[in-house]
Amino acid sequence: MKRSPLLVLFITIFIDLLGFGIIIPILPNYTKELGATSLDVGLIAAIYSLMNFLFAPIWGTISDRFGRRPIILISICITAGSYFMFAFSTTLILLFIARLIAGIGSANISTVQAAVADISTPENRVKMMGLIGAAFGLGFIFGPPVGGFVKTHFGIEYVGFLAMGLCIINLVMAFFLLPETIKQKNPEATFTIHPFRNLRSAFKKIIIRDLFFTNFLYITAFSAMQITAPLLWKQHYHLTDEHIGYVFMFIGIASAIVQAGMIGWLNKNFGERKLLIAGIWMMVGALGIFSLAPENLFIPTIAIIIILMSLGNGCITPTITTLISKNAPRNEQGQILGLNMSFASLARVIGPLFGGLVYDFHFSLPYIIGASIMLVAWFFASQVLNIKDTEAMPAA
Repeated sequence: MKRSPLLVLFITIFIDLLGFGIIIPILPNYTKELGATSLDVGLIAAIYSLMNFLFAPIWGTISDRFGRRPIILISICITAGSYFMFAFSTTLILLFIARLIAGIGSANISTVQAAVADISTPENRVKMMGLIGAAFGLGFIFGPPVGGFVKTHFGIEYVGFLAMGLCIINLVMAFFLLPETIKQKNPEATFTIHPFRNLRSAFKKIIIRDLFFTNFLYITAFSAMQITAPLLWKQHYHLTDEHIGYVFMFIGIASAIVQAGMIGWLNKNFGERKLLIAGIWMMVGALGIFSLAPENLFIPTIAIIIILMSLGNGCITPTITTLISKNAPRNEQGQILGLNMSFASLARVIGPLFGGLVYDFHFSLPYIIGASIMLVAWFFASQVLNIKDTEAMPAA
């Protein structure tokens, strides 16, 4: 009986995001404990996404040439090494290097997405991408409380050891259970450290260009919200850190439910393109009301925001990946999905910087401007409605 690699790919993404979620909530305060300035905190947080930005297309292109399996195994080893270094990061420079290495290793997400595209059909691809999206949500649900608990009761070094141990389990499982998924390797795929070198080729298809821009704008707006929401909720709604953690947990749970359980049905009944447009408008609504609720209506307002954001994220993320994979040449899937991951990582560098900057002018600006950014994303996504899919074929 032929085994499906989907479970292994799901767990690979889950552990990547679980490790990320374990580290992120404790990283700013730990950096401060090492004598950092606020600028140092920002640099150490940003270097992870910057390495994602640079290395996602590299991993994707190499996987087109040599296969998905070896790249996934190598990247897990790199990530495990980064967590080992994190456990002993008693200086700012060691912490900076540890996060840099973690960003390189975790850039394998585009390779995992390409592997999912390899094993899926046009009919079930959006559902399978939705399951991978659910792994993202689950990682963010369980990561933050675990990281906080371990640091409080055992110390920072055990946070690194725990994350490294999860990677080792992942590595053993992938080594024995993950088969090669790519059917036709591309020996002519060109290795490059320039993340946008292949953009001209990818943008020959207008639909791919528009999807790249849509995803970039969406993630910029979302990450600006993500970095400033705790400030808003604590300063203006007087939530404790524990309450803020619960809010993010509920958003993660709802997003996972949508992507794992609802996205297949929604796609079957409405199609990827309509889902994408609907998701964008739900994000516009969520961001538009984000900072407008009076304090006595915070709970019902945040409930509406969680529903809108969960449905919006669940509709946008897997459908963009699916539409890109449908319209990319079969033997360039890893390269083009890697480019998309680079755009996403660049947005995760720009979004928090932009959000923090405008929040200092007025607490509502990250969300009002974010909603406006989503309207620009709608413009690009609406162009996709008028372009016919061309199912991925080998490049000429």
